[in-house]
Amino acid sequence: MNRIFICLSGLLFFVSSALAQENLDYQKPPKEILELVDVPLAPSTIIDSEGEMMIFLYRDQFKSIAELSEEEMRLAGLRINPVTNINSRARYYNEIKVKPVDADTPTEVTGLPEAPRLTNFNWSPDESKIAFTHTTDKGVELWILDVESAAARKLTGANLNANMRSTINWFRDNSALLVSMLPADRKDLIDTKTSVPTGPTVSVSDGKEAQNRTYQDLLKNPNDEYNFEQLARAELVKVNLDGTSSKWMEPRMYSGISFSPDGNYVMVTHIKKPFSYLVPYYRFPSETNIYDKNGNLISMINDVPLIEDLPKGFMAEREGKRDFEWRDDKPASLVYVEALDGGDPEVEAEYRDEFFQLEAPFKGEGRSLLKVKNRGSRILWGNGEIAIATDFWWNTRNTKTYVFDPSDSSEEPEIIFDRNYQDVYSDPGRFVTVKNEFGRNVLKLDDEYAFLLGSGFTEEGQYPFVDKIDLEDGDTKRLYQSKFEDKKETLVEALDMEEGKILVRIESSVEYPNYYIRDLDSDDALTQITSFENPFKSLENVSKEVITYKRDDGLELNATLYLPAGYDKENPKKLPMFMWAYPREYKDKNSASQNTSNANDFTYPYYGSPIYWVNRGYVVLDDASFPIVGEGEEEPNDTFRKQLVANAKAAIDAVDEMGYIDRDRVAVGGHSYGAFMTANLLSHSDLFAAGIARSGAYNRTLTPFGFQSEERNYWEAPEVYYTMSPFMHAEKMKTPLLLIHGEADNNSGTYPMQSERYFNALKGLGATARLVMLPKESHGYSAKESVLHVLWEQDQWLEKYVKNKEKNSVEIPEKEDFGN
Repeated sequence: MNRIFICLSGLLFFVSSALAQENLDYQKPPKEILELVDVPLAPSTIIDSEGEMMIFLYRDQFKSIAELSEEEMRLAGLRINPVTNINSRARYYNEIKVKPVDADTPTEVTGLPEAPRLTNFNWSPDESKIAFTHTTDKGVELWILDVESAAARKLTGANLNANMRSTINWFRDNSALLVSMLPADRKDLIDTKTSVPTGPTVSVSDGKEAQNRTYQDLLKNPNDEYNFEQLARAELVKVNLDGTSSKWMEPRMYSGISFSPDGNYVMVTHIKKPFSYLVPYYRFPSETNIYDKNGNLISMINDVPLIEDLPKGFMAEREGKRDFEWRDDKPASLVYVEALDGGDPEVEAEYRDEFFQLEAPFKGEGRSLLKVKNRGSRILWGNGEIAIATDFWWNTRNTKTYVFDPSDSSEEPEIIFDRNYQDVYSDPGRFVTVKNEFGRNVLKLDDEYAFLLGSGFTEEGQYPFVDKIDLEDGDTKRLYQSKFEDKKETLVEALDMEEGKILVRIESSVEYPNYYIRDLDSDDALTQITSFENPFKSLENVSKEVITYKRDDGLELNATLYLPAGYDKENPKKLPMFMWAYPREYKDKNSASQNTSNANDFTYPYYGSPIYWVNRGYVVLDDASFPIVGEGEEEPNDTFRKQLVANAKAAIDAVDEMGYIDRDRVAVGGHSYGAFMTANLLSHSDLFAAGIARSGAYNRTLTPFGFQSEERNYWEAPEVYYTMSPFMHAEKMKTPLLLIHGEADNNSGTYPMQSERYFNALKGLGATARLVMLPKESHGYSAKESVLHVLWEQDQWLEKYVKNKEKNSVEIPEKEDFGN
């Protein structure tokens, strides 16, 4: 009976797909897929810095379409629920448990509200408590969890303003929180759907270049400006743990709040007018001030104008002071950066950025700490005489790591790492930190030695490591290296380097990731502290391996290959294949050829995964390498199409040579830039029987000031934009293409119009295509109804045009040569 039902369902799909328009209810995929989707999630975990207490946070895997249908306003790059005053796309947890690391089972937290919608978790400085918010149908409440007693209680009513950053911040003495609350003088919002305009919207260009990317959710008119201001304004209130409160600062549009390490000062940033219709809120004018802990103004430290125009390029920056942060190893010292090249990456400069330090009372200019060759990234503070700075430069993929003495700027910093950050084989790892007396993470030091946790990718496989490094000469000593061949070990964090205790996560392709404490003094000393079960039992007998193969130019590629359970490799049967990929740009072939796949990664079929179809009788090739390389003066996109097709052909050839697939029944799919890839592959090769493109962009002239990793604008490289745009070559599409897009996509460049216009072109030119627009969904899909329907759509498409291709053949004439 089930088989008959599936066949009839498919028949209805085939017949109805010939119609111009369909009115479909949400559908569900077949049982083999459904049983992998509708499963409970294991909890997210957080652990205190001493490695003594774990917090388990539970949530549903998906939202409902009803939740996504709640009121939403899209303003200045934000998506806000104007009723509850929190991000309308927020992910909520609905249960909390607490577990001492050495306990067998976790304890359920008591006192939580009915139907919890919890987020904004924030440890107290002494880690005895966690503050968090609960969103009701009327607003956002402040709650507090006492970790030791596993008891939660409410501190405020539903009057928090969680629309901007830094909703809750702890005072240093653990007795109170600084909270953003709705101001008493907030005015009613304007209903933009029914309001009567008072005039046109006018934008002006004053002759300055303002080459901004295609941001979404921007302000569009005076009504939007008014609503944004009302939703962004908050007053800052001090809320004590006994529930009493007092006003701390008057209403403003606060976008950043940060206490000094000693808790005596607060750095507060607020947005100012004029607003912009070209850029998001974080490029609006802003002012940053320092206050004492009682809210008294000490000094204004930065006044930033509207940032609509920047020099061209990914490494462009505005002039002036930027990136103010507290120095973690001092009670109250500020650090900031200034560009030495005017913020223009085209300007030749020995040093690009300079770090400065500013002491109380935070007036005037700071003293120089060091200059860096590239754009300054971050500083990891140590003991007052040792600190580590990093920089990066996107165009060359270079990053440098400096060891310097912050107490003596006359001493030349030492560069201990100078490398291509895409070269994962040379990655030295991340420095181990420890909490200091201020509760801030600082460099863990043993005299002049520090420690590194590395991910451990090598040509032979992945073997994470712990190194001890001499900061004077850069020499390293290996303290530990994972020896697992049939499992994957991830070094999460160092709990105690003196005792050699490391928090690790261990998994295999069929063993759900669980946490352990590893004793570095003994290879076998592992203490398991979680016991999460594998919820995807039907994938346990699926074959999984990482395969390597070469492109026609000799570049080594890799992908993860899945074969259905019980597949006989010795007597292979040729099956249809579903390949999923995402292109990535590189500036050198060495980095492009490196393998970062691990066959021991747990097989987790998230909503966008192709893995489901291994249970539907397909070979699945996931995360296939699609490097686009441009060495020297050549940009990767100069030969984008040629390399794209070469990558695809190499992958198909590799699996075909194993004897596993019918190469006439291969599908390709991708999301976002992977969708763009898919449309190009179908237009410029005859390698595929069908394609699936989700939430993509297909006409690059609609993103004229750059896209993905392309810095050149349309007028500088019109041939590149034209050649790379599938829309411009829609007449070449003779392969069935399924287009899926969220109607509320907020990703830069992937406007829903991209799929709508592309489909119209394909339909007008007689191509076989189907367009599915998902109500309320953004760039990624979150409603359960939407996810199940997407899986159904994909399954129907693959069954019709790939698995049963001979029954539904489409004549495919020869494609043009794929060269650019």
